[in-house]
Amino acid sequence: MKSGIVAIIGRPNVGKSTLLNHLAGEKVAIVSPVPQTTRHQIRAVFNDVRGQIVFCDTPGLHTSRHALDRAMISLVNDTVEGADVLLHLVDVTRHVGDEETKAIQRLCAARAPVVLGLNKVDIPVHYIPEYLAAWENAIGRSLNEATDRLMPVPVSALKGTNVDKLVDEIFARLPEGGPLYPADVLTDFPRQLAIQDVIREKLLLVLKEELPFSLAVHVEEIADRSRRLTYVKAAVLVERETQKAIVIGKGGAVLKKAGESARKELQQIYGRKFFLDLWVKCENKWKEDKDLLKKMGYLA
Repeated sequence: MKSGIVAIIGRPNVGKSTLLNHLAGEKVAIVSPVPQTTRHQIRAVFNDVRGQIVFCDTPGLHTSRHALDRAMISLVNDTVEGADVLLHLVDVTRHVGDEETKAIQRLCAARAPVVLGLNKVDIPVHYIPEYLAAWENAIGRSLNEATDRLMPVPVSALKGTNVDKLVDEIFARLPEGGPLYPADVLTDFPRQLAIQDVIREKLLLVLKEELPFSLAVHVEEIADRSRRLTYVKAAVLVERETQKAIVIGKGGAVLKKAGESARKELQQIYGRKFFLDLWVKCENKWKEDKDLLKKMGYLA
């Protein structure tokens, strides 16, 4: 039997959360068209007769600008160092850029073997040769000679194409060992953070790209008020007073639409009714407020 931790690494919006949700069989990570929607490390557990894989979805690799970014980058580095296998997921419909080059250099310096997930092959226009060449340049030998270090696998996380092949290659590189989690565990993502992420995802989907990087959700209170009802009080944080009107919407329409969508998903996930008490608060330096970042689960 094999088991181990697999870190999913890649720049923002390459499909890491989509792949994680496909592997887990349920939705355990935010999936949104907006980059950098994943801000926490989310563990999803995959079991079959060969053993157990613990997948860690990480924030997309990006430039450090403030305390939140630094916390996210630190999380990625810690995850890379603690992984048994590294899954480098790339979007082959985009050219190799500086972020991707830096990611390859970072992964080359790690001890763990790498499986290269060439994602979005279901889209006709792609740049697979660029990614293969970038990795060959980084390791200094052809990929045919480096299968112990790197194995490329074309996949479509959205459609599930070749995901089974991806899992095969991961299992082939995992160490022998017993399960790290009980077989019935899907994820160890805490309830507070899961609720925050569901609310934030629905706001991002309603707001599109108006202010995704300026917005956060802080769950201030969770109370199971009966066997069937959970009360949640959550603050939607923005950086400027002018952004409050955007999040609230005319007559409260935006906040109401996002809240209703979040409530329905939470009820489906937890099998109980939810009452969401949402309000919008201006915290112009929330990304630098370490105490607040700790409360929201971004800092240990």
